[in-house]
Amino acid sequence: MQGLLSVSRTVDGINTLIGRNIIWLILAAVIISAGNAIVRKVFNNSSNALLEIQWYLFAAVFTLGAGYAFLKNAHVRIDFISNHLSARTRNWIDIVGIVVFLFPLCYMLIDLSWPTFVNAWNSGEMSQNSGGLIRWPVFLMIPAGFALLLLQGVSELIKRVAFLRGQGPDAISHIETESTDEIGHEIEEHAAHAAEEIR
Repeated sequence: MQGLLSVSRTVDGINTLIGRNIIWLILAAVIISAGNAIVRKVFNNSSNALLEIQWYLFAAVFTLGAGYAFLKNAHVRIDFISNHLSARTRNWIDIVGIVVFLFPLCYMLIDLSWPTFVNAWNSGEMSQNSGGLIRWPVFLMIPAGFALLLLQGVSELIKRVAFLRGQGPDAISHIETESTDEIGHEIEEHAAHAAEEIR
């Protein structure tokens, strides 16, 4: 079990690194959007490439950040029901959800999206919009994002089983009791750093 928990920590580290860095893509999208709007209003000019890169960045945040959201338990959970259940019951529900729903969904979407990426890569598919971007990077985000989510599902499954066997803490409880001050402090740090970058 300790070997599996080590794998879990590695996956958590990968998704944490990605999750904490893709926040900058939001800032980049905002700056590009503002710059494009200013150029359009002042010089009566615009760029489809700049419009599309905003969509790419926005898509990257949601697809590549899915694993991090799962790690932080940021997905939808019916709290008023789950809060009345025992820790063991909640962990069993998570195990069933991960194995029965999450794993097949991730596999199916990776399997369906990978050929689309390969075709776009091989053909050099471009946007149909004039001056638009090449398509394969945005197509790659789908299998990559679901692969990260699948890996995080493996990590969460290991943690749930470890808890039920008495070999690890209750990961759900730990996340739910994380202080809002900690989260607020992290957001403030990112905002301050972003402000410095803009200056």
